Amino acid sequence: MAVHLEPALIFAAVLPALLVAHHVADHWLQTSHQAANKGRPDWLGRFSCAAHVLSYTAATAGTVALLWAVLGLPISPAGFVVGQVVSAVTHYWADRRFTLATLAEWCGNGEFYRFGVPRTGRDDNPSLGTGAYALDQSWHWLWLAVAALLTAVL
Repeated sequence: MAVHLEPALIFAAVLPALLVAHHVADHWLQTSHQAANKGRPDWLGRFSCAAHVLSYTAATAGTVALLWAVLGLPISPAGFVVGQVVSAVTHYWADRRFTLATLAEWCGNGEFYRFGVPRTGRDDNPSLGTGAYALDQSWHWLWLAVAALLTAVL
């Protein structure tokens, strides 16, 4: 099988940059209000999630655009846009929370999704070490890899 070096190099540069931008945007740019409300089943939840995804996408798009310009990567405008749209749409979908929880149940991972959640009537210490957080992050990483691949090949 012939290796197409140019798309491979673009992918190799874009994926780690997207992972870094993702981490910064998900943990530093997202406001506490957005994090607390983006999973609500009402207009506030949808708005909070959209606002988070907007700043998130600004971070990922800015990062890829910077690589494109500084490294002179041969990224096509279509690849750039499609990669960002896939990242934004899948991020919004997962961050509405009930969607990812439903997928976890459907895949037989519902118990893991609920792992570490504070128990009703207990003074449990909430932390980032929950099953929901781990599944959320792995979902985002999966789609960032797809976004990087689309950015590289389109």
